[in-house]
Amino acid sequence: MKIIESLTTEVKFDCDVLVCGGGVAGIAAAIAAARSGKKVILTERQFMLGGLATAGLVTIYLPICDGYGKQVSFGLAEELLKLSIKEWHDTEFGYLNWIEADNTTVNDKTTPRYEVNFNPQLFAISAEKELLKENVKILYGTTAVATSVTKDKVDAVIFENKSGRFAITAKSFVDATGDADLAKFSGLSTSQFSKGNRLAAWYYYNGKNDYTLKMLGEADIPDSDRNGNKKVVHLSKKTFTGIDGEEISDMVCMSHEQILKHMHTLRKSQPDIQPLTIATIPQLRMTRRINGEYTLHDDEMHKYFEDSVGLISDWRKRGPVYEVPFRTLYSSEMKNLLFAGRITSVTDDMWDIMRVIPCCAVTGEAAGIAAAMGDDMTLINIKELQAELTKRGVKIHE
Repeated sequence: MKIIESLTTEVKFDCDVLVCGGGVAGIAAAIAAARSGKKVILTERQFMLGGLATAGLVTIYLPICDGYGKQVSFGLAEELLKLSIKEWHDTEFGYLNWIEADNTTVNDKTTPRYEVNFNPQLFAISAEKELLKENVKILYGTTAVATSVTKDKVDAVIFENKSGRFAITAKSFVDATGDADLAKFSGLSTSQFSKGNRLAAWYYYNGKNDYTLKMLGEADIPDSDRNGNKKVVHLSKKTFTGIDGEEISDMVCMSHEQILKHMHTLRKSQPDIQPLTIATIPQLRMTRRINGEYTLHDDEMHKYFEDSVGLISDWRKRGPVYEVPFRTLYSSEMKNLLFAGRITSVTDDMWDIMRVIPCCAVTGEAAGIAAAMGDDMTLINIKELQAELTKRGVKIHE
């Protein structure tokens, strides 16, 4: 059975740059575009910013260094790391070594990497304050459901929220949805993650001395460990694509069941333990991505790209550094639409490197500045884009 609808949708807002998705990539894109003097709107379907990093409780800001004492990701990647611990931090990772130590250039493989743990709620609120300071309009509880397209450009994105159905027009658009939703709505070529997502059930509970993050399952485990390391305990044999509503609902229910089961186990020896917070979004790692003008491979570390817009490292091991080509952030099929975060154009193996917080910040900043520069990414002056990124402290080439 099908219901045929005929809809007339009101254009409720207009802006220069529309960013869809308020995860780290969307935060970086919106800040970057706003600092270019543009009118920016950021939409987020949840009621807190940060995406998987906050609502998903993956509260580890992974390395912005190469693992040998050399910082590689700068600009908003570093600024947001420091913002994440502005109100609270612990010292489990590299905080003392990088933020407080005088010497941060020791070439030592035992040196703590430039990464931190952060409080998800405080990071979300801090990011919100930063966006509002930059005059970014935030629309919470707002889900993109369609796009309006003319030839090779997006005219508007159609949303639904508590007010109903409406559209936002803009000159340029940044898809930071985590699932390449705008690409899908616009008919662009996309790819799904072939290996699927395994079940994760991360949550915080009150430990003996402090609150503790229990990392049940595989929300942030390298593919090499998932497939070959016997120490990894699978919560379920089932994998999830992350782009089917019924499937995602089943995944969340399974996650909740695992949390309760684990709590019952803990209480046998620690009867006073209570859960403090659970993930309020599904802990999906990789779902759908754009097939851009260039696809970055994991074996292209230390490779020079003339159109690089920033550097990232491999969070899983020390040494590799990648330049990020601007061509991975757009498709000529839709000239005023950019992509940031875990949905950029990469291979499946590279996806596991690119999906994490620092990389999302790097691609988000580049996408935001490019979106502010014009509405045809095929005509963007790469040298001018790189000059603006450099002006903001981003290192372009290794």
